Amino acid sequence: MARAHDRNETRGIPGHHAPPLILLFGSLYVISFILVHQSQQTGAEARSRSSQSPANRNYGDELAKKTDRVIQKGLGETVGDTDITPVVNAKKWPGWTILSGLPNPASFSWTLATTGINALLCLCILDMVYRAPILYPSHELSFARVGYVSDTSASLLVREPDSKQLPIFVSYRHVSDTNHRPVDSSWKSVATEYWLSNATDYTFTIAIKGLQPISRYQYSVSNNQTGYFTTSPSHGHVAAGTDKLTFLTSSCIKPRFPYNPLSHPLSMRGFKHLAQWLPSLKASFMLFLGDFIYIDVPRRFGSDPETYRREYRQVYSSPDWPSVSKDLPWIHVMDDHEIANDWDGNTTAPYPAAADPWHIYHTSVNPPPVAPEASYFQFTHGPASFFLMDTRRYRTPSQPLSANSSEKSMLGPEQLAHLLSFLSRGEPEGVKWKFVISSIPFTRNWRFGSTDTWANYLHERQIILEAMWSVTPGTGIVILSGDRHEFAATAFPPPKDSQWPVSATVHEFSTSPLSMFYLPFRTYKEREGEGEMCVKYVPDGNSKFGAVEVMGGKGEQGVMRFRLFVDGEEVWDHVLTTGPAVVGGGRGRDAVWG
Repeated sequence: MARAHDRNETRGIPGHHAPPLILLFGSLYVISFILVHQSQQTGAEARSRSSQSPANRNYGDELAKKTDRVIQKGLGETVGDTDITPVVNAKKWPGWTILSGLPNPASFSWTLATTGINALLCLCILDMVYRAPILYPSHELSFARVGYVSDTSASLLVREPDSKQLPIFVSYRHVSDTNHRPVDSSWKSVATEYWLSNATDYTFTIAIKGLQPISRYQYSVSNNQTGYFTTSPSHGHVAAGTDKLTFLTSSCIKPRFPYNPLSHPLSMRGFKHLAQWLPSLKASFMLFLGDFIYIDVPRRFGSDPETYRREYRQVYSSPDWPSVSKDLPWIHVMDDHEIANDWDGNTTAPYPAAADPWHIYHTSVNPPPVAPEASYFQFTHGPASFFLMDTRRYRTPSQPLSANSSEKSMLGPEQLAHLLSFLSRGEPEGVKWKFVISSIPFTRNWRFGSTDTWANYLHERQIILEAMWSVTPGTGIVILSGDRHEFAATAFPPPKDSQWPVSATVHEFSTSPLSMFYLPFRTYKEREGEGEMCVKYVPDGNSKFGAVEVMGGKGEQGVMRFRLFVDGEEVWDHVLTTGPAVVGGGRGRDAVWG
């Protein structure tokens, strides 16, 4: 069942073997350039000495005359044992020397130029791969961030490695929504931390309780960290002065990708795109769907807890992180690159080392787990409820059983039972949408690397789909996923002439990456007869995120809107409505819905 972390990259993503090989070949290239240059110099000296004899000079003069005649005719001719077929002078084609990287025997300067370019590219690889891990381990990181915020509480994570800052005091106060001026002048102390150690990477968490719904608060930490958060409405309601809940969704980030040698080694271009939209979107939280770190891209530096911890610290040390976190709580699920590519090894190594910082930095301030020690979560925020699946820890191996095998499971029996219970339960009045969160795509329309997705676990997926089609009338089901470095919206209508109405159609919005590469070839394709309809496919873009707007109100039908942003621009939106809140046969409900 174990899966070695250094196995081949199954989706063709450049893995941690590539950088050393590139540097090795680059070194051999430079060495070969030096040897070729020395050889050319030796040969030139020998030819020079030979040409000084009278016989060679006379022969050379006659050969030159015949060569001129042949070139004028454009034909080849042989003089004695010498082939004088005309050739193109490589010196006239310096572009080929630059493009091919091959030495130019006719021009030392162009050979030196192409060698310098290749050497510069190798230096860029060294810079991209090794600069951040070696020069920016981020041991000194001091920060605070907000995690899950309910209607009466908020979770706060603080890191402070400097012992001179101890003890650390945490307090909060109620502020107005518009200008942040205090509503009440007194700060309320909520925690005092006297000792921090490497056991938790010098972090601790605080739960601020006893808060009021739809209220804005400021927190302050004695190590000069501060920020704001707003508590959620009570279940089924929206905040006063607005008619909707807005939250964000995306996945997949890697510092300095795409690579820019002039940018900070921990910069995130996708964070910049996100930050410019936050003031107008007024999102309540970010649902980040995995690959917060890439432990094995472009190179794995270890499988111990400290190596994994460093990757998390580097993201939080990014100069662009404060712009997307000061007023925005983040909620997380885990995917493969927090462990190893296409991970299906359950809790075998290196999962324990990977889970160490995952729990320290993320689950410690996530919504409450569904069960003790579980790594999947659920919560309700205003007019919507959420179930955050763990698709890595509990799954059975992707091979060798077939995709339709009843013995394969993505979730494991306990998590599946909890998900089915979530889908079948009734919701408070005003909660008309259920969101199921998956780190990997639910659709099988992605044809590349599908063994890692729900396309390889079709038996269990069918059980979940039928439960989704069977939810309480008037409730909409939406799946949010990531992982593919592309965007696609997919509809899952019930089978024709089945017991379920068309209005029970489930929709999935799969959005990624927030700040990473996109695939240069197309991998998503709808196939006739599989019952999965492509609504929208947007593959290009190094930065993508979605904004989900869930409308409030007392009407029978719920309304939600999905807005897609690519590289800082809004490029698409889509509106969904729930089916009618009436009980009856499928055709009757469709008649009301239509």
